[in-house]
Amino acid sequence: MLPDKDGPVVGGGQSSPLGEDPSVSLFRDYLRLKTVHPEPDYDAALRFLDRIAEELELPMKKIEVWPGRVVSIMTWEGTKPTLKSILLNSHTDVVPVYQEHWKYDAFSAFKDAEGNIYARGSQDMKCVTIQYIQAVRRLKAEGWKPARTVHLMFVPDEEVGGHKGMETFVKHPEFQKLNIGFALDEGLANPGEAFTVFYGERNPWWITVHCPGSPGHGSRFVENTAAEKLRHVINSFLDFREKEKHRLDISECFTLGDVTTVNMTMVKGGVSYNVIPAEMDVSFDLRIPPTVNLQEFERQIKQWCKEAGEDVTYEFAQKHMNQNITSTEENDPWWCAFSAACKGMNMTLEKEIFPAATDSRFIRAVGIPAIGLSPMNHTPILLHDHNEYLNEHVFLNGISVYERLIPALTSVPAFPDEA
Repeated sequence: MLPDKDGPVVGGGQSSPLGEDPSVSLFRDYLRLKTVHPEPDYDAALRFLDRIAEELELPMKKIEVWPGRVVSIMTWEGTKPTLKSILLNSHTDVVPVYQEHWKYDAFSAFKDAEGNIYARGSQDMKCVTIQYIQAVRRLKAEGWKPARTVHLMFVPDEEVGGHKGMETFVKHPEFQKLNIGFALDEGLANPGEAFTVFYGERNPWWITVHCPGSPGHGSRFVENTAAEKLRHVINSFLDFREKEKHRLDISECFTLGDVTTVNMTMVKGGVSYNVIPAEMDVSFDLRIPPTVNLQEFERQIKQWCKEAGEDVTYEFAQKHMNQNITSTEENDPWWCAFSAACKGMNMTLEKEIFPAATDSRFIRAVGIPAIGLSPMNHTPILLHDHNEYLNEHVFLNGISVYERLIPALTSVPAFPDEA
């Protein structure tokens, strides 16, 4: 097995295909683990991470936050362990696949002649997990030591909302003990030269509107039907959707994270062709940027329901209210260290609000600054898509990015409240 040019062999008894960088081989090994919903093989991931922790000679802590849901943490203690630590967060689970739409087996980690590695999780976000690990491996091999402690955290269930993962863990005493000052988590690919970094997220609201009405026979003109109210509700939501889409289309500086998206996702009601139903329901997925006044927005929803007719009500399946964003001001010490390190690597950064949701929202909600970054430029955004892939050269470059970011962030001087 060939040694890595920047460090020791990957180890763990895995041999690399001839001429392949051992970091790429390790990435492909990890991609082959079927940590896919609805039944992720989390045990396989834990065994894999145990092996890595042994190789890196880092202690590993496991906390079962929910039955069968374990958060694993590798800790690299700093030379100044009383200072606030740096968190490198990643999730181990991946979303389901429709294999018939894939060119290759989604869990074979097939690499084509161009070096593109096809697998579920290649972008979201097994690449980042291995990039953290290999950056730490290289830094340790060089004999470098961090001032602030570094925690590598591997969490379950991010892809199903994080309730049995990060959302629960941030309230756990073991999380408080980590004494985190700043966190890195996942971002998105960027098809251009730049790298996208995320400093906040939109709030997901999943809402169902209930429209009761007068039942009756399908042959008559019945007054006050559920369907008439439903039509009014749908029109209100979708008219608003059109306005937001227009705002995005005409703006030169807005990205998807700057507007509210509205999508109608479910409609329920009716029992038979010839029976006018006594109730009909419609559900929407709303994603609201941190610039929107959430109380005012809910008042607007109430108004739409009132205008639709009597007794129209709504309920939330999910309603996130926290609007914390992470500072990207040049006078912020964390951002200053992060952006200076990126500048030193000639990286162009594009700052955005994350359009969907990641575990960062739970980290920010407890007052910890977090930046979302997946260092994948020149790469189409394929998370959750068929034929998700990442090029091996882009992947390897990402290791070098973290090899610079970890020293930069762990060297941020002590804050007045840490002295």
